[in-house]
Amino acid sequence: MEIQRVRTGTPWEETVGFSRVLRAGNMVWTAGTVAADETGVIHGADVYEQCCFIFEKLGRAMAQAGSGLEHVVKVTAFITDIAHADGFTRAHKQYVGAAQPACTCVIIDSLFGGALAEIELIALVP
Repeated sequence: MEIQRVRTGTPWEETVGFSRVLRAGNMVWTAGTVAADETGVIHGADVYEQCCFIFEKLGRAMAQAGSGLEHVVKVTAFITDIAHADGFTRAHKQYVGAAQPACTCVIIDSLFGGALAEIELIALVP
């Protein structure tokens, strides 16, 4: 089976050796993604803004693999404080709510670079 890999240019993709998106057959998986740009700078003053940045970044990368946010079947999110749950759920509803994917949100102690949220997705290719 052919595997397609998509990178978004963050420094860790090369350093660690991973792809942001991987497609095999009609399935697409994304790596856990924080709101970092190509230089490693975190964008967004709060969890909602960071999650919007993440969903938009993942949506662009998934499109290169023939899928999109409307085809998401599973969301796994990590946030650093239960108080951030509303910001995550607002962004989730806005970007993937219509797809009504299965969703897990885990509260953790901290994330890379001081990020407040990290999201990974599983999607289908139509």
